Amino acid sequence: MTGARAACLLDPENDRSMKARVHVTLKNGVLDPQGKAIGHALTSLGFAGVNDVRQGKYIEIELAETDPVKARASVAAMCDKLLANTVIENYTVEIG
Repeated sequence: MTGARAACLLDPENDRSMKARVHVTLKNGVLDPQGKAIGHALTSLGFAGVNDVRQGKYIEIELAETDPVKARASVAAMCDKLLANTVIENYTVEIG
């Protein structure tokens, strides 16, 4: 799936479910006003050396799937349809 990569690890506590971890970030070149505001706030709080800040979102999804390939495909479809705006955002998927 475009924009997705996966690392597959089964949950040792429960082999009947998997957890998906999704990181969504703005693509390079897309303005990030919230990241800029965070950067300015960090500088004003005395944190020196902050050159640039980019913000994103992190989503965890519990899945009732045991096949990592099917789980990855399902989560990638979720990202493409709802969780990420693929015009301006990239996403990565970790299945574990």
